[in-house]
Amino acid sequence: MPIEITRRATRRIQVGNVPVGDGAPITVQSMTNTPTADVDATVAQIHRLEASGCELVRVAVPDMDAAAAIGAIKARITIPLIADIHFDHRLAIAAAQHGADALRINPGNIGGRKKVDEVVACARDRQLPIRIGVNSGSLEKDLLATHGGATPAAMVESAMGHVRLLEDAGFERIKISIKASDVPRTVAAYRLLAQQTDHPLHLGITEAGSLYAGVVKSAMGIGMLLAEGIGDTLRVSLTRDCVEEVRVGFEILKALDIRRRGPEIISCPTCGRCGIDLIEVVDQVEKALLPRTVPIKLAIMGCVVNGPGEAREADIGIAGGEGVGILFKKGKVIRKVPRDQLVAVLLAEVDQWEKENGAATTDERS
Repeated sequence: MPIEITRRATRRIQVGNVPVGDGAPITVQSMTNTPTADVDATVAQIHRLEASGCELVRVAVPDMDAAAAIGAIKARITIPLIADIHFDHRLAIAAAQHGADALRINPGNIGGRKKVDEVVACARDRQLPIRIGVNSGSLEKDLLATHGGATPAAMVESAMGHVRLLEDAGFERIKISIKASDVPRTVAAYRLLAQQTDHPLHLGITEAGSLYAGVVKSAMGIGMLLAEGIGDTLRVSLTRDCVEEVRVGFEILKALDIRRRGPEIISCPTCGRCGIDLIEVVDQVEKALLPRTVPIKLAIMGCVVNGPGEAREADIGIAGGEGVGILFKKGKVIRKVPRDQLVAVLLAEVDQWEKENGAATTDERS
């Protein structure tokens, strides 16, 4: 039986046409790594992210050229665009004026109360939300001294101080992130923060690392928080192609049975009975199905001895053999298939299943 997850109640904000918080589907986002002022390159990368299911995208705005490019980028994409700002409040204002759907700032480095108020006024006029982003590596010196380092309590105190800056200016369209590069501090900080505010929370492990370390850290940290009902949107930070971030994000949601976008593939770890190059077959199927939204469970097994039985819950499956494999559905063998045709047959079956059942992405369980 799936675990029962009770979502933490939060306020709702609107990022472009995407709702965040108050029971809205937990959104998966990413960030481009192209120079934002290079409109063609940035748009091309965002199109790849859109195809992978990315629902919100963030771009760095280090200078006025990047801020000015936002309008041209927005005109060519379909998902909301968030401007990431540090150090210069004028960049936040310019990004908003050029059409950003939301701003990500750290009020502690944006230039003082007066400049924060100017950003808030601009966001209020355009009804834009602001994400307050606090990272363990950029905390205020007085908080580091008081708490003896970048502790969870120091991170939360920083975040809530920034929240009060915005709320004192009459601004309520707030989302908060509070990240460290290690799982225990990040989880502890979010747990503490969730007790102190009902603003929606953006989850992530910052600077999580390369593929293996980054996936493990993100799955552990984000997964634990989601299982406790904490979190309204997420980004998996990887030193990798940003499309992989989206893919991992949806896999985390899928593993917790929170949302299902695209096929779920189960496959065996292989053994001496394996009758096909299972790693290559799984890679081929995953790449072919990456753009698909159909929520189907597939099994790709290495041998016909245990394949159908071990994967009887799969909607469709294949298992390898010496020269010939099998196609099965719900554990029942349908027919034998030449080994070199297994992938093509499986993909054809997915196409047929999609025609018969539709391709909608499921949202959270009720």
